[in-house]
Amino acid sequence: MNTIDARKLNCPQPLILTKNALEGGQNEILVLIDTDTAKQNILKYCNKMGYEAELTEQDGHTVIKINKTLSDSSQTTIAPKELSNISETKIILQEADKKKVYFIGTNLLGSGSEDLGKLLMKGFIYTITQVKPYPEAIIFLNSGVKLACENSDSIDDLNKLLQAGTKIVSCGTCLDFYQIKDKLKVGEITNMYDIVETISASNNVVSIG
Repeated sequence: MNTIDARKLNCPQPLILTKNALEGGQNEILVLIDTDTAKQNILKYCNKMGYEAELTEQDGHTVIKINKTLSDSSQTTIAPKELSNISETKIILQEADKKKVYFIGTNLLGSGSEDLGKLLMKGFIYTITQVKPYPEAIIFLNSGVKLACENSDSIDDLNKLLQAGTKIVSCGTCLDFYQIKDKLKVGEITNMYDIVETISASNNVVSIG
């Protein structure tokens, strides 16, 4: 069994090493990690792919045993759940419209007054809820992750987009840096690999900040 020592590696390196090993022909591997972010990223990937993952906590690190087993049951249970989250509005969108992604790397809009920047960003996100078709995804990076966290003025607007089918994700490394991972209120935690994958699949990326 192949062992991947991904300790002391920054995101998204542990996930990429794991993904490459499994896609490279390894059917069963052990991954050694030492951060919660790496653990969540790898487990999320395994769940997405239908792989079995077994965790063991050892001295200061986690061992994840991954068995590359894609069962029929995982396929039949995952697909309906994913489809149930897609609103009628999103289904009728044209393919080009569904690929629009907002990449927001700041909690302020524009430069100058901080108070004005917060007010403008609040108005910007609200305006997104008023213009259809809704974006396929909104990615929050750096201080932009604060917009999806507790005390943000945009929580209700982001929840509206989420319920309509927009994917809302925040960078896990950024949440850790600002020490607000436990304050995330809307969407999911993501990693740099998934961010690049989402951007690469889009034909219309709008970058803010």
